[in-house]
Amino acid sequence: MYDDESLALDPVAVAPGRPASLVPGTPGPDRTADRPAPPAPWVRRLVIAALILAAVNLRPAITSLGALLKEVRDGLGMSGTMAGLLTSVPAACFALFGFAAPRLARRFGPGAVVCAGMVAIASGLVLRPLSGSTPVFLVTSALALGGIAVSNVLMPVIVKRYFPDRVGTVTGIYSMALSLGTAVAAAVTVPLTDAMGGNWRLGLGMWAVLAVVAIVPWLPLVRDRSGQRPAARAGTAPEPAAGEHGRITRSRTARMLAWYFGLQGTAAYVTMGWMPQIFRDAGLSAGKAGLLLGVTMVIAVPLSFVLPPLAARMGSQGAIVVVLAVFQVAGFAGLWTAPAAAPWLWAVLLGVANCAFPLVLTMIGMRSRSGAGVVRLSAFAQSTGYLISIPGPILVGTLNQVSGGWGLPMALMILLVVPQVLCGMLAGRNRQIEDEL
Repeated sequence: MYDDESLALDPVAVAPGRPASLVPGTPGPDRTADRPAPPAPWVRRLVIAALILAAVNLRPAITSLGALLKEVRDGLGMSGTMAGLLTSVPAACFALFGFAAPRLARRFGPGAVVCAGMVAIASGLVLRPLSGSTPVFLVTSALALGGIAVSNVLMPVIVKRYFPDRVGTVTGIYSMALSLGTAVAAAVTVPLTDAMGGNWRLGLGMWAVLAVVAIVPWLPLVRDRSGQRPAARAGTAPEPAAGEHGRITRSRTARMLAWYFGLQGTAAYVTMGWMPQIFRDAGLSAGKAGLLLGVTMVIAVPLSFVLPPLAARMGSQGAIVVVLAVFQVAGFAGLWTAPAAAPWLWAVLLGVANCAFPLVLTMIGMRSRSGAGVVRLSAFAQSTGYLISIPGPILVGTLNQVSGGWGLPMALMILLVVPQVLCGMLAGRNRQIEDEL
């Protein structure tokens, strides 16, 4: 992996629009004093623990709701379209709050922002079960999802900052933790809810305990500035962002990453939000449907650890994009034609397909030379991608309500695989956004 500082853009340009460090033969200033202070070993160990605990909390707010969606719909009187809107709220919040993450990180530091994100997750998960109406439920869900959103965007930034030479490995670690949290929440929410008397409010609210635990390791990192330039710590000139020499929207790689992120996110949120309902409509019990969603999520646990380092060693990630897409088509085709015939197989296939998420996170870390570039690219690709993914779950719910079945919604999901593959292959080319700006 490229060193975070040796390839960072120099602020003095010797040609219009071109920084000095990119002009061959142009001597640059002495960078010795500007090198980031290396994090102490205990800080890196603390960051790993903080990343793991934060990642575990980035999906239970969503998958626990998917497992209890029928009970929540009945309890709050939601229509199919409103339930589809509810499954799209995560994407909307991720986009809205994700755009604000870089500015917040520049002002307060990424550690402080992620710590605040954990507090927001815990608060939202405590308040959401107390809601007595759909609007209040949506607002309290948005509080938790806002915390998830800023943490989503800043995870690659934290990795690049503290582990610039281990981006693939550390991304794999927290991606595995994210998948584990997703799987556990999907699998145990219904059994634990049944054990607590079948109260869906308790079943959703219990995940706040895990979020409170995640706050603790981030507290010492709130004011930590390891891995940041001394000048930036002193409040002087910060590290130039990748887009200072051109808007990031001019980068084709950045645009393709955003579209790939959005299309794979559409598939993931349809899977997490609607797959249990598809199985229940096919005659499976609520507990088994939740367990199947758990299987889908747990499949990604080992793969999320293996895939990012593998992708980081490859010049182009297009081949992985295609392989994951094949699994996705097969899984959605199974849900379309015979959901009850081989539910375990469909769950496994879609679990493998969901590994597109750690793959795109890895590509974000690889497509920029500098830490500032990763901040810009992560915010743009994730926030824009989540905006792209908003209509999908809503449309799936509406098509199901209009058609009375799941054939038309699943046909739509299979059709969307085509642009997803094209964008993923273009985003996976071995290049950096600085070269395109």
